[in-house]
Amino acid sequence: LVRDSHAISDRSLGGEMGALGRVLLWLQLCAMTRAAYKLWVPNTSFDTASNWNQNRTPCAGDAVQFPADKMVSVLVRDSHAISDMLLPLDGELVLASGAALSAAGGDSDPACNPGAPLLFRNPDRFSWLDPHLWSSGTQAPGLFSVDAERVPCSYDDVLFPRDGSFRVALGPGPNPVHVRSVSAVGQTFSRDEDLTAFLASREGRLRFHGSGALRVGSQACTDASGCVCGNAEMLPWICASLLQPLGGRCPQAACQDPLLPQGQCCDLCGAIVSLTHDPTFDLERYRARLLDLFLKQPQYQGLQVAVSKVLRDAHTEIQVVLVETEHATGAAGQLGHALLQDAVAQGSVLGIVSATLRQSGKPMTADSELNQSSSGAGLAGGVAALVLLALLGTVLLLLHRSGRLRWRRHEDAEPVSAGLPLGFRNPIFDAIVFKQQPSVELPDSAQKVDILDIDTKFGCFVNPLFAGEAEAEA
Repeated sequence: LVRDSHAISDRSLGGEMGALGRVLLWLQLCAMTRAAYKLWVPNTSFDTASNWNQNRTPCAGDAVQFPADKMVSVLVRDSHAISDMLLPLDGELVLASGAALSAAGGDSDPACNPGAPLLFRNPDRFSWLDPHLWSSGTQAPGLFSVDAERVPCSYDDVLFPRDGSFRVALGPGPNPVHVRSVSAVGQTFSRDEDLTAFLASREGRLRFHGSGALRVGSQACTDASGCVCGNAEMLPWICASLLQPLGGRCPQAACQDPLLPQGQCCDLCGAIVSLTHDPTFDLERYRARLLDLFLKQPQYQGLQVAVSKVLRDAHTEIQVVLVETEHATGAAGQLGHALLQDAVAQGSVLGIVSATLRQSGKPMTADSELNQSSSGAGLAGGVAALVLLALLGTVLLLLHRSGRLRWRRHEDAEPVSAGLPLGFRNPIFDAIVFKQQPSVELPDSAQKVDILDIDTKFGCFVNPLFAGEAEAEA
């Protein structure tokens, strides 16, 4: 059953205050002190279905297998009867109070249809730089954060589950990750030397790995107008982690001329309001104003708003991103204009000096998509025609060089008929013309005339059939 020895411990998760209660209390304290935090979401729990390759937890009689070459700490909360277990070379199973692992004894659960071994997924797949894996916990409905700010900012407190198992990949960004503090395994690290000692320990190596570095001790954001997140240099790696499930490409925006807010990975449809401010501006008060006075109105119910301080051209400004989550209706542009009017009317009270608005274009319709497809098809057809012409020219040239195809100059060609009279060169047209051509039979009302006569004086053709009409007009 056991391939290698492991540290199997029994940690009590009971007590008057459970893990959820402690997290809620900690979040309330953060809210009272206006502290910013990020909460790590995924885990490496034995009882989480998404950690197994069949998206289910082990059934009675299952054979389970962990990656042999991966370090991992796995929390077991329930009791499981299994037929076989292949463990990693280095790791630990942490048994919660009342949890147990036992041999199935030949019995199996027919509802689970045991067959191939149930494989524990790669625990190294979770990256610190993936915005999907973080939560700010108490963000109000209607508000969101741009991608760079979904990952912990330099002034954030980072919270990992106190009694849960997890594993985080650090890096591969060019610079160390800086945060205010890290809380993990029942400890809070706010000094670099304490965190460094923890990361070097076996307990730390089971939970943190990778080529990146983690630093703590940054200052909390004490500026009422907000602080710049500090993840601008990490944005390419953040976007790479975010878009990995999509093949590294952003989905096409459903509007013409979409916008790319600062700190966002992909284009959006909506509007961006940029505010310059004085020292009296309060970011949290402005967010509350947006929620209470604007987003609660029926015409703006389908909008999502992100408000943050960004750095642009060596100066800071407040970026307000308005995104239409449903089919584009123009509500983002309407709210953008309303915010401009509000800045003009209440700017002195709110601490706003100036405001500018940018909007995306019209929604993408079937006609516009058809036009894009048609233009693309036309371009592809033109390229294909050029390729075919080039191939045809190449084939003709090869046939000529091989002697299978010959051509001669027009002057060297033999006469079409030996019975035709010789011609002379017309210096005007540089072509062979004949002095006389055979006549043809015309109807009884017409005379028999030559098809072509030649005015040798002027070197041009004169058609006797039309000569009478020309003379009459003259």
